[in-house]
Amino acid sequence: MLSVFWAVLRRDLLLAFRQRGVLVHHLLFFVLVVALFPLGTGADAAVLVTVSPALIWMAVLLAALLSLQRLFRPDYEDGTLEQYVLSPEPLALIALAKVVAYWLASGLVFVLASPLLVLLLGVPAHAVPVIMASLLLGTPTLGLVGAIGTALTLSLPRAGLLLSLLIFPLYVPVLIFGAGAMRAAISGLPSAGALYLLGALLALGITTAPFAIAAALKISLE
Repeated sequence: MLSVFWAVLRRDLLLAFRQRGVLVHHLLFFVLVVALFPLGTGADAAVLVTVSPALIWMAVLLAALLSLQRLFRPDYEDGTLEQYVLSPEPLALIALAKVVAYWLASGLVFVLASPLLVLLLGVPAHAVPVIMASLLLGTPTLGLVGAIGTALTLSLPRAGLLLSLLIFPLYVPVLIFGAGAMRAAISGLPSAGALYLLGALLALGITTAPFAIAAALKISLE
């Protein structure tokens, strides 16, 4: 089964990096959302530092929504997804490999770009490791939850709005604890509790979401 996991992961990563323009587009969107906020509001430095946790997480969420549609859509359109469903290999394992590849190609980029953006917002340098840790724990959970909604709406035309309505409520805990960890780090308070909760959400997502994704994909293909 591990060979199947690595094969699907490698295939999706190769396809993602062949479409580097799409990845750059998502990264630029993330950067622009954060960079244009100070210009649009004219906020002073103290206000920017205060709102930076919510701003970073909302930018990540919006950028992730742009890329979620491509998680299963190409395989659905060319028939590869049907072959995955009909294969004797566990569909949940294949789904997990696709989500991991999706996160490595998009979510990890947000984590690596976050230090520069938060420093531009005036966030103290000592808070950067906690900010990166919160994104490192939270963005995979966003990908797993988003994959469930994407799989459920795969066969529906123009499902973008419905997808947003389905997954936004499920994103709330990640946003609360992720922004809470950032806010605590900026204020010099302990942030371990929020990070532990993000880790627990990630562990729960890894162990349960692949099975939900597999069931949703089968429903969409029926």
